[in-house]
Amino acid sequence: MKKIVLSFLLLSFSICSFSQFTQSAAIDSIFVEWNKADTPGCALGIIKNNELIYTKGYGLANMEYDIPNSASSVFRIGSTSKQFTAACIILLAEKGKLSLDDNLKSLFSDFPAYAEKITIKHLLNHTSGIRDYLQISYLKGMGGDDFYTDDHVMQWLINQSDLNFAPGEEYLYSNSGYWLLGQIVKKVAGINMADFAKKELFEPLKMMDTHFHNDHTKIVKNRASGYVPDTNDGYKISMTTLDMIGDGGIFTTINDIKKWDDSFYKSDVLSENFWTLMTQQGILNNGEVIEYAAGLIIEKYKGLKTIRHGGAFVGFRAEIVRFPDQKLSIAIFANRGDANPSDMADQVADILLKDKFLKEVVTKEKKIEIEIPKVEFTLNQIVGNYEIEPGYVATLTIKNDSLNVIQNWNTSTYNIVKIATNRFKILGSKNLIFTFLNLKDGFTQTMKVLQGDTETIAKRKKEIDISAINLKNYIGSYFSKELNVTYNFELENEILSIRIEDKTSTIKCIISDLDQFSTQLGLLRFYSKKGLISGFELDSGRVKNLKFQKK
Repeated sequence: MKKIVLSFLLLSFSICSFSQFTQSAAIDSIFVEWNKADTPGCALGIIKNNELIYTKGYGLANMEYDIPNSASSVFRIGSTSKQFTAACIILLAEKGKLSLDDNLKSLFSDFPAYAEKITIKHLLNHTSGIRDYLQISYLKGMGGDDFYTDDHVMQWLINQSDLNFAPGEEYLYSNSGYWLLGQIVKKVAGINMADFAKKELFEPLKMMDTHFHNDHTKIVKNRASGYVPDTNDGYKISMTTLDMIGDGGIFTTINDIKKWDDSFYKSDVLSENFWTLMTQQGILNNGEVIEYAAGLIIEKYKGLKTIRHGGAFVGFRAEIVRFPDQKLSIAIFANRGDANPSDMADQVADILLKDKFLKEVVTKEKKIEIEIPKVEFTLNQIVGNYEIEPGYVATLTIKNDSLNVIQNWNTSTYNIVKIATNRFKILGSKNLIFTFLNLKDGFTQTMKVLQGDTETIAKRKKEIDISAINLKNYIGSYFSKELNVTYNFELENEILSIRIEDKTSTIKCIISDLDQFSTQLGLLRFYSKKGLISGFELDSGRVKNLKFQKK
């Protein structure tokens, strides 16, 4: 019996479309490592001209019962859910129940005065400046297994006396904004967004296997389990007991997403104006148009317009990308935390649209310019500190006659080997290349890091005299009113370390500059009053300028 199940697993595709779909072998090759009987994987759906022309499941939806993934497997899709939260807001706007220009303070009066300048449109575009609640929970010392509720999140956000930036000044992705949009739907509609979406969106579109999962105890038929790699070359279960929705929380299938995709082109449920608002890109205060619209990213891939969004949470990864002018959409829902469905969706597009891409764009993207000096540098000329962004420094050292890269934000160390003149790569990495440039005063001044098609330029960090820094000056307890948490600084083997509250583990601080330290929490900038350290500000990804006062 088991052999029959496994044979089905490896042949789980849409039979009706297979004979018509000549690129299937090339597409299957993208997922070959997952098309096995003992690993989690994904479900793939390809929609062309409103037809689901190819579906296939790769790997297992449930490793305990050897259940294969398929187009009817129900996946958590993480932040890909944001478009459905936005859809609820747009529907309420169309009904005249709210305006996209309504401000946050008028909806939730307990917020500080800055909320008067934050509109619903800012929340939709990630231009509100509101700090990310997931990052806040991390900075409070909470782990992935800690439980909290909507009430906790609301209180955390109300406690924030500052924003990351003034509303409309910048774009910075914030899960808090979309969680708040879910709370706005609840307040305006008078029912939970899960119930509103079911009544106004999913049932009318006949998406009967799609819902906002706001009850982690709810039984879901055909649910795929989430997994992450363990330390023994196997996998372990990765799920969550959190019930937040808005920034995420959608459970859905490939078959249902096809119905959602259909509604983009023609629908008796969703109007043309609805999709106009959904795809209206944000505009910053300076007039700059950003790529983010309403739960959707509007950009181009090799010259062709795309409407897309990815998602990642616990053991799930997802991507939906639509090429509207070609009426082609690709959806990949994975139940493994080491997946990169966004990259895989692009690979599928490369196969299906290779004759449609603009040739000059393809040529430009394939031929990335990498400046290689004629003179080869010695390893001694390369060593030193390169600042990728403020507080994040990669240190190049020599060990056993080869270069090593040490990342100060997580203390990870990698050996890199030469592949060409002044070009190096990490062993085992296929697409991470380091190039060193600009010799001055005996040392290279620039490190270019090429990862896939993304290039990052890091400049050599100016050396500072740390001999006068007395780490004992920073010892003490610092309290954040906004987090309601205390960070305790202490010396461990001559290294400054942070202990959050009374936790047993500590976090190392690495000197970044005068009165600045890099940690896995982020960059700490200490300040003084009357010559004594009195507090610090913390920049941590989607949380900026968080203040701590010395007790």
